[in-house]
Amino acid sequence: MSVRKRKWTTAKGVEKEAWIVDYADTKGVRRLKTFAKKKDADAFASKTDVEVREGVHVADSETVTLTEAAGDWLKSCAASGLERTTIDQYKQHVNLHIEPLIGATKLSKITVPFVRAFQEKLRAEGRSSAMVKRVTVSLGSILSDAQERGLVVRNAVHEMSKRRGSGAAKTEKRQKARLRYGVDIPTMEEIRAIVGVQGRYRPFLVTAIFTGMRASELRGLAWADVDFDKAQIHVRRRADRYHVIGMPKSDAGQRTIPMPPIVINTLKEWRLACPKGEHDLVFPNGEGNVEWHPNIIKRGLLPTLIKAGVTVTEKGDDGEPVIKAKYTGLHSLRHWFASWCINSKADGGLELSPKAVQARMGHSSIQITFDTYGHLFPAADEALALAAAETRLFAANAT
Repeated sequence: MSVRKRKWTTAKGVEKEAWIVDYADTKGVRRLKTFAKKKDADAFASKTDVEVREGVHVADSETVTLTEAAGDWLKSCAASGLERTTIDQYKQHVNLHIEPLIGATKLSKITVPFVRAFQEKLRAEGRSSAMVKRVTVSLGSILSDAQERGLVVRNAVHEMSKRRGSGAAKTEKRQKARLRYGVDIPTMEEIRAIVGVQGRYRPFLVTAIFTGMRASELRGLAWADVDFDKAQIHVRRRADRYHVIGMPKSDAGQRTIPMPPIVINTLKEWRLACPKGEHDLVFPNGEGNVEWHPNIIKRGLLPTLIKAGVTVTEKGDDGEPVIKAKYTGLHSLRHWFASWCINSKADGGLELSPKAVQARMGHSSIQITFDTYGHLFPAADEALALAAAETRLFAANAT
């Protein structure tokens, strides 16, 4: 490894100079890299010397562009058996955000400052904070895949995450708004009104409300998994956006949920009219096949909310008031079920532990349950608890 100064005169008689780093890479191939300043050449030489000795150095000429690396990453994702919906998300990150802005960049040029600049550019072009985060995660995965292929030494995304540490995660948690009744979670009065609306989608909505199942789980539910004798629903399958039926994403997703009487009675009645199909689905479309998720929203949820009076009034483009459904997604019903389980004792039911709520919701960890619904759990009156403990203490001394 050597650093030397080179001087030369151009054809026009202009004298120039540069600093050359002359070294052999990990394969013994001679490499030359030119710098305008000696300090840059020395810094590169020091870093490269360590990388060569550790056997991890990748010369700029041996690496690829981010677009090429992203293509390799997407192929490996498909080969690993990831769900089609997940791969489609990754493709969107690459095609809409990464490739247009930084696709031509060589992997060796991607540093922490480069990633920061990329994030700022995404925000400047109108991407949301959530989208910036997801695209950055995908960029980190591309670099990890390239590292395994020996195309790059550093993963600037992971380096940046380590530098920030847990402080960024805490800030993000502070910025995340808590779920609120009447805003994110329907109120009891709203649920009563929704359940009272008759129509083709009522069995679906009633089951969603009183089991907390995800939309994909409801769309993939088969009659064989509905046990009327034991009043239970076994969640064993789900249908993705392409109507492919498979297992839930995690082991926790496979669970058994008790059915209250309203679900049992509704499903027994619905079974008589339910369209028959190849998969014997509980909530198929009119031909017995998997129902489209947008159809459930547009034809089922939103009209039901409007009929139930669960609405908000907004100004239209012409300035006139427009009545719209208050909640736009089925996840609001899932949130209500979680809150119902958490506060079931207050309604005369059994008190469910956080672990029981986690099991019914199909969360992969108790942390997800607490992060999402922790503020809904009844708070203990610490003053009363301490007073009771004091009474027990002195009563014991008195005896």
